[in-house]
Amino acid sequence: MATPHDTHGAFSWNELTTTDTKAARTFYGKLLGWQFQDMDMGPAGTYAVINVAGQGVGGITAVPPNAKGMPPTWGAYVTVDDVDAVVARVAGLGGQVLLAPTDIPTVGRFAAIRDPQGATISLITYAARN
Repeated sequence: MATPHDTHGAFSWNELTTTDTKAARTFYGKLLGWQFQDMDMGPAGTYAVINVAGQGVGGITAVPPNAKGMPPTWGAYVTVDDVDAVVARVAGLGGQVLLAPTDIPTVGRFAAIRDPQGATISLITYAARN
């Protein structure tokens, strides 16, 4: 059975970028019963994977140092078969590439785009799972 991680065009991940990851974890954990699994991201710090019913459905991360002043925000990821090929079409459709395709070790390859109306979204091609 195909999952959102395997299906082109499906929303597959949600991520909170925030100034206080500890407070966010406390709030959402108590509010929604979320469990968290820490993932060491080296110099980027710790990434908290959100688990619901034992399945990773999203994450919580700190605002990166190069984005100081960025307000806390939720972002969505949509699965695509080939992130590089999809991103190559963005400008021709009136959109803008905000972050060129970038590898996330062991996870996959993603990019961030803005549509012609100004909304942002991330696209991701997940690494093959064994």
